[in-house]
Amino acid sequence: NLAQLLQDTNRLGEAEPLMRRALAIDEQSFGPNHPDVARDLNNLATLLQATNRLGEAEPLMRRALAIDEQSFGPDHPDVARDLNNLAQLLQATNRLGEAEPLMRRALAIDEQSFGPDHPEVATDLNNLANLLQATNRLGEAQPLMQRALAIDEQSFGTDHPNVARDLNNLAQLLQATNRLGEAQPLMRRAVEITLRFKAATGHEHAHQQAFVANYVRLLELRGRNPQEVQAQMAAVARPFGIQIDAADDSSPD
Repeated sequence: NLAQLLQDTNRLGEAEPLMRRALAIDEQSFGPNHPDVARDLNNLATLLQATNRLGEAEPLMRRALAIDEQSFGPDHPDVARDLNNLAQLLQATNRLGEAEPLMRRALAIDEQSFGPDHPEVATDLNNLANLLQATNRLGEAQPLMQRALAIDEQSFGTDHPNVARDLNNLAQLLQATNRLGEAQPLMRRAVEITLRFKAATGHEHAHQQAFVANYVRLLELRGRNPQEVQAQMAAVARPFGIQIDAADDSSPD
């Protein structure tokens, strides 16, 4: 829908009133405990989390989870979505012990519902792997990230934003284990995918600045001086008609 598109293209201020309007319409039309209301609650809560209003987002996520468990039962894919959303918020507020069982439950539901090679499973694997990395279980996290990357490349092709996410996650893990040479080409690919998105849509991908910053940091860790970093970033961006200032963000050429 339009609100989701605005969120995906980082126009959160425009998206929020549309999401609130959709929620009000569905509550009025279907009642407060309808699955469409749960969907609206999740969408709005995700936006609130993206704008760092975690205290507002959490009760919406918990309400969505309760609605979907009541509507569909405990093992439905919509319940897995709700579990993942809530777990991400719990992780963001440093409640990792509460988040991990929710993530594992979501992964089990989606593997059972969709099979082991579905994109929803890749998302679950990434979420769990990031939590494992945050709790210093890097050896457990790496195969999950590699499996997620393989699923998404097979499902979407090599230039999809989900693939960029997977590449960034794996590169960050490799960087954390001092395998900088392995991480660099993955991080470059992630940046290239977001730049290709901007060139195609005219809008900056929500993760572009983060991926650029991660790549700059990686180059610095590999001993590149500021001039070398800027030259490498320019080389990455040039095919897309975009300029990148390694000390700032990107702007159209």
